[in-house]
Amino acid sequence: MTPAPARTTAGAELPSERGAEVGRRIGVGLMYGLWRPRVLGAWKVPASGPVILAVNHSHNIDGPMVMGVAPRPTHFLIKKEAFTGPLDAFLTGIGQIEVDRTAADRTAITRALGTLEQGGVLGIFPEGTRGEGDFAALRAGLAYFAVRSGAPVVPVAVLGSAGEGGRLVKALPPLRSRIDVVFGDPFDAGDGSGRRTRAALDEATARIRKQLTDHLENARRLTGRRATLE
Repeated sequence: MTPAPARTTAGAELPSERGAEVGRRIGVGLMYGLWRPRVLGAWKVPASGPVILAVNHSHNIDGPMVMGVAPRPTHFLIKKEAFTGPLDAFLTGIGQIEVDRTAADRTAITRALGTLEQGGVLGIFPEGTRGEGDFAALRAGLAYFAVRSGAPVVPVAVLGSAGEGGRLVKALPPLRSRIDVVFGDPFDAGDGSGRRTRAALDEATARIRKQLTDHLENARRLTGRRATLE
């Protein structure tokens, strides 16, 4: 008899942990087959318990790259526009969370919090969409999930995914090029008071921005990348 899917207290179905592990294995094969990932600091991700991976975002492969090289199965919040055609069933099957960025998507919020309550790993692009990948335009969503759940945040810098030269496929980084994925030290976004007020979220967002920006600069120095992501 097939077990019923896990659900939150609000009745929303949780993303599949087993599916996320399948997605991780697919990601490993694809990422190492097409590029040359160099992964640093993966041991810093807590081996168990709820964790939020906060990833900079300058290219579409950033999510699959982190999903493939992260030491634990990861459930990313992904824009609903990606859930079209065959990708809808695929992304759902590998445990990813569809989110409507134009409104307060309560189903996505419930599923994300439920993932953390169950001790899972939630992946977030705190900039909200692809940009310069420098964590400059940080949204409050990450602070909300971190403060509400109490889960530690692990900053993740993906460097090299936006390189321009030598592409066989214009939308992708050059095949077999090196892409660095640097995991940072986990930190608590809240101030320890348990407050969930707007002021507390604003303070947490500022705290997160500093931590992520510092990690990105450290990752650039560590990998020898220049000031711009390449």
